[in-house]
Amino acid sequence: MNAFSKEQFDAATTEWAARCSDYTAITKLIPSNYVFTFEAEQIMWMKKYNRYKDFCTEIGVFQGQLVAVLCPLDDKGQRLVVDQFPYSPLKPLDGDLRLVETEQYTVTKNAILSKDLQRIDDNSDTYLPVTNKPILAQDIAVAAIEEWRDEAMMWFYRECSEFKGSRVFKKFYVPSEDIYPTKDNLKRIICSFGLKNSAVYQRLLPTLIFISFYEELQGNGSASTISNTYDWSQPCPPMCPFN
Repeated sequence: MNAFSKEQFDAATTEWAARCSDYTAITKLIPSNYVFTFEAEQIMWMKKYNRYKDFCTEIGVFQGQLVAVLCPLDDKGQRLVVDQFPYSPLKPLDGDLRLVETEQYTVTKNAILSKDLQRIDDNSDTYLPVTNKPILAQDIAVAAIEEWRDEAMMWFYRECSEFKGSRVFKKFYVPSEDIYPTKDNLKRIICSFGLKNSAVYQRLLPTLIFISFYEELQGNGSASTISNTYDWSQPCPPMCPFN
């Protein structure tokens, strides 16, 4: 399991804070079609230690790569004192990313994003449901990911040039239930940046979108991968409830 010590965690998050106002550095650190990937072991570690309704995903820089770091919170929402922090570097996808949303128990909507996070397939078929409780509308998730791919660098340019990086995210608060496994055989969770409009703040805000993948054993013993799209995370700043 990829994990930082407390000293490595502090160094990584300090490094990102120092880069937030440097647009040139950001363009090298954050290709807008890259994602984070958390393995099942890292997610189960988070489930074991987190005590709050949310957990925190802090952003850092380690060995020249942007990283997302899982941080459990105590029952008051403060960062828990632990001896390690699981992390994932921002990397390109290994293959196409399939999002699945089941509606009314019988209709499955499929969307596929390419390795560059471009929509390459979008269709509906009638199957048995993957889940009976869709959490995030697939079309909204895909639109937010595409918005990030197309507009992220313009967003960073404005934040760096007009606000000196002061409004660039340092961490995200994520509803805990969003990434806890809903069934057995969790394989991994892919985490993509997105951009969505905030009515409260009257501007586009970044978000993290978590997509879980499970191994489904078929009758013939083969395995297929099923994915579900989960809820939005809250960027800090501006949404910093415990700062």
